[in-house]
Amino acid sequence: MKVAIIGQGYVGLTISAFAGEYFEVVGFDNNQRIVDQLNNGISHIEGVESSQLANLVKSGSYSASTVGSDIADADLVVIAVPTPLSKDRQPDLTFIEAACKTIGENVTKSVLVINESTSFPGTLRNYIKPAIERYSNRPLEHLYAISPERVDPGRGDFNQKNTPRLYAGLTSEASAKTRDFYSKFCDQLVEVSSPEVAEAAKLFENTFRQVNIALVNEFAQIAHSLGISVYETLDAANTKPYGFMKFTPSAGVGGHCIPVDPTYLAATAEKHGAPATFIRRANEVNLEMSKYVVDRVQADNGGSLQGKSVLVVGVAYKPNVADVRETAAELVIEHLRKRGAVVSWHDDVVKSWNGESSSLLSGADIALVITKHDDVKERDILASAPYVFDTTGKVAGAKGL
Repeated sequence: MKVAIIGQGYVGLTISAFAGEYFEVVGFDNNQRIVDQLNNGISHIEGVESSQLANLVKSGSYSASTVGSDIADADLVVIAVPTPLSKDRQPDLTFIEAACKTIGENVTKSVLVINESTSFPGTLRNYIKPAIERYSNRPLEHLYAISPERVDPGRGDFNQKNTPRLYAGLTSEASAKTRDFYSKFCDQLVEVSSPEVAEAAKLFENTFRQVNIALVNEFAQIAHSLGISVYETLDAANTKPYGFMKFTPSAGVGGHCIPVDPTYLAATAEKHGAPATFIRRANEVNLEMSKYVVDRVQADNGGSLQGKSVLVVGVAYKPNVADVRETAAELVIEHLRKRGAVVSWHDDVVKSWNGESSSLLSGADIALVITKHDDVKERDILASAPYVFDTTGKVAGAKGL
């Protein structure tokens, strides 16, 4: 069976690697540079080793392409493209629209189309299916299903194989064929009653995390005002064996899920006349943490950052990955520069970002830790500046939240 996977980023390439062990896979992506890398057996993401990819390419079970006609004879198509927010922070289905266009214009026979991209309830039924049919000039009867991705980049204990996977089809036949596909490389499949349930569940999973992160970020501010350690207090609360789940404070949230998915849920709720006040406020709290962090640093440094050199340590959105999407470091740096600070950044994983290169971990007046990768030693961070403020709770001896 030939499987076409639209999008070869963190989600699409991961699925390609697992599916490539059982099927012929063609990975479609619009980025020619990435496609050339992939066809040379070079992975561009954490979670897929280049050695594994090279073996799949060599065996002929995986190839990448920017040419739509290369998916023409696929038996199954997976959509795995980004679903970001627009400039006015509304759901943006531009990439899904492009994927539907690629499928509709090129696939020449009836296939199963599975959407893995995160989106609001109703996307599969009311958007993807009509869009593919609109772009196709062939009388085809595609099957449609949803199985939302649950990729957590950089995580070693859970992956595509051992993470339970939700799925649902628009028809029972679509559900059955979806189960047959994923059962080859997923240990646990959970069928739900409709695509809308699966879509909503994925959004709620990440909204749950966003809300709890906002709660602990607000509590960090309360703890500081009371003169107590937020970390000790959280550890104390965590001794309760039930009814409590520990989250830790930070400079904000980042990545492709937590800052984005709750907005998809809130937008859908409001469209249907339901309240999303709590979700919206949680997003605001997390965005406001960047200003709070800079306020703390400024207060500790004579009330002014004008002309001071500030080294932001870690600009990736989470430890041990090179992903900078929606990183909290961006807002932090913006606030620092507005206050006259001379800002540079250091990241052992991210080498270039926003047209700038990673600086040396030394020579600053102030070091502000946003993300701490495992390979970065605490003593090197502490030696990089006479004043170090740590938002991660991982640098002993530094000032912190």
